[in-house]
Amino acid sequence: MSDKARILLVDDRPENLVALEAILSTLDYALVRARSGDEALKALLTDEFAVILLDVSMPGMDGFETAAHIKRREKTRDVPIIFLTAVSNEPHQAFRGYAAGAVDYIAKPFDPWVLRAKVSVFVDLYLKNKQLRDQAALLRRHLSAADAVPDVLAELGARLDAVQEQADVLAEDDSAPAGVKELQHRLTHLRDALNALHPAS
Repeated sequence: MSDKARILLVDDRPENLVALEAILSTLDYALVRARSGDEALKALLTDEFAVILLDVSMPGMDGFETAAHIKRREKTRDVPIIFLTAVSNEPHQAFRGYAAGAVDYIAKPFDPWVLRAKVSVFVDLYLKNKQLRDQAALLRRHLSAADAVPDVLAELGARLDAVQEQADVLAEDDSAPAGVKELQHRLTHLRDALNALHPAS
């Protein structure tokens, strides 16, 4: 599985998808196509994306409706959406885009350098957040393992007590083999080592 950040490109026109891929091809990202809002929602069910480039005008479910579905899902509500539109760039259209949950609203034709820069910013944020999540998960695992140490030590102590008790019984028998005294000596050292492992209270 690729470790590259994924970018979801959503547009019903194949030529627009080709253009977006050409613009973003210089960046080392995994580009995933979706030809409709439904396809975009299906892609979001199986993969994690750093950012979504979403066309506003699509037949059936348009960009605004698609964005609303994305923002309603707990798994995808925080994925940044950049609206791309050839529709009139009047203020009310941009407002509608932001109201739908977009982080940016870019009118076509757009400057490829600007689009690449904006996408790069959101990918960097995604990667930093992912790194923080991974580190937090690792820390939780370490803390969980540390919490288990007292239980393990207690179990070892109980088993050591049982062996010590049997050794003491053997040592009281006059016919006990000479090695019993050595066993008791070793058990004492083992008990000291085990006590040293207990975390300070």
